[in-house]
Amino acid sequence: MRYGLPRSTSPSPERRSRRRTSTFGLPSDTDSDFEGPPTDSDSELSSPSSLSDSFCYESESQVPPPPPRPKREPRSPTEQRHAEDTVAAIRLRTRYHDPYEEWEKQTRKDAFHTARRAQVQTRLETQGRRTQRNTQELQSLAAMHAQQLVEVQKQLAALQVRQQTEVNKLVSSWQEQDKTFRNRIEGVIRVEEEKLRAKLEAERKAREEAERKRKEEEEKRKVEEQAKRKEEEQAQRQREAEAAAKHQEEEKERLRREKLDAEEQGRAQLGMSLAEEDWVHARETLKNLKAGPMKTVKGNQPLKSKWSAIRRQITPKIGQLTHDIDSVMRITQQLIDIICPSERLPLDIYFAALSSLAKAILLQAETEVTAEKRSAIPLAMVAARLLGTLEGFPDIFFAKLVQRCGGWPVPSAIPSTDSDGTAWNELERIKAMGYRTNDGQRETLSDHIMRVSGMMRVYFLILAAPVPQPLDKMFQLPRFWTYFARMIGDERLLETAVAAQVLHAALDVGGMEAKFIWGSQWVKMLELLYEGATTGIGGVAGKLLGGQTPEGKAARVRVQLQIERIMDTTSLR
Repeated sequence: MRYGLPRSTSPSPERRSRRRTSTFGLPSDTDSDFEGPPTDSDSELSSPSSLSDSFCYESESQVPPPPPRPKREPRSPTEQRHAEDTVAAIRLRTRYHDPYEEWEKQTRKDAFHTARRAQVQTRLETQGRRTQRNTQELQSLAAMHAQQLVEVQKQLAALQVRQQTEVNKLVSSWQEQDKTFRNRIEGVIRVEEEKLRAKLEAERKAREEAERKRKEEEEKRKVEEQAKRKEEEQAQRQREAEAAAKHQEEEKERLRREKLDAEEQGRAQLGMSLAEEDWVHARETLKNLKAGPMKTVKGNQPLKSKWSAIRRQITPKIGQLTHDIDSVMRITQQLIDIICPSERLPLDIYFAALSSLAKAILLQAETEVTAEKRSAIPLAMVAARLLGTLEGFPDIFFAKLVQRCGGWPVPSAIPSTDSDGTAWNELERIKAMGYRTNDGQRETLSDHIMRVSGMMRVYFLILAAPVPQPLDKMFQLPRFWTYFARMIGDERLLETAVAAQVLHAALDVGGMEAKFIWGSQWVKMLELLYEGATTGIGGVAGKLLGGQTPEGKAARVRVQLQIERIMDTTSLR
């Protein structure tokens, strides 16, 4: 018994042989009783593939039908009975069930079930081993990650300890420096308070003494008036006193006007001017340049092509500057040869080329000096030599400087109207203040400060540059004193962050040299500036140099440190 089924016995060889050779009533190939030609039904039963082949060929292509067979004679009764026996034998064969085939089929099925059960068992074992191996790998990976996490935490802890140590050192250093600064500032404040207290005490005593004398005189005058003079004489004396006071006021007014006229004549003789006059002159120069030569050159295609060729030669030369005197002299001469060739340029192209030259220098100052302060030195040396060589270049260069920096080269606050009295619109006023605009939006304050300070550093270096011959009054060294005097005299400018950064650039460039030139007067100027950076502008608390913006605070600290460095250095010398 296997799987609950009875095992069938295999049939004997004789039975197999009989089953193979049995024709179930059909004549064999060797039987000669039936030798007639095959009928249509016999052909269909003996070769079914011929029907399918014929069907396939007919479906695939149009094959001509075979020729018709000749008609056969009717079968005899014997043939008819033989055909019926054959059909009955075939039917019996198709309905016969062989026990051996049933046993073989069942055996195959049992073998399949057995193999399937073994295959399921093998697959389960393989899956279990794979799961176990994955679990072990995950555990190993988790252990490795835990170890790496511990190592990383140790390194982070060590880094935090080291960072905290450095922070403590920096905090300690900063606290010591802050303490030193505070002590120094408190000392200065105490000295100033003592001076102010002494001054107030002296003024109080002087007022008391004056009040005492006045009272004595008044009492004495009353006694004398009551005794010697009458009311008419007193009225007459009062009228005479009023007339004398009026005459005195008129005399003072006349003297003041004469003094102002004399100062104006002296400024004209010395080549000095007011800040408003300098700004108006620069603005008018710029407007005349745009409305005259620039408009003519841009409107004439041949002139414009020639001007564009000159401009393309200027820009690379400025970009090739290095901190080398040979490079400075060589590029300066090359620029002079470009602007002043052997064949003299037309005036319109000449002034347009000077405008392009000034713009190239200022653009280089905006980009290079912002990144590296030392790059302003060769740029200023080239500009100074060009200002002393090229005719008309000083006015154009200063006008372009005012155009890109606003009123800071003067220095002067931008008035409410243009130089010709025309009212500004919003965009024109922003451009006149030196701000760049992009799609109607002006640049940020920090970008504006860095750009203006870069160009102003070049301007201050030009003022201090050694030149073989005196330059225009706007580029001479006395302009450095005038600049600080005007800046300190205008509280509106001092309260801006740009002013603090520009003053720091000026002190960094020429603060030391100005101390050696103007001596104690320059020290007084620095004292006023230091007071504005620490106590307040004009002694008013809260009105500090640079204002309260982050950029202004940082620039104010730099100005304070620069003044202290100048005073410490000069005191040591």
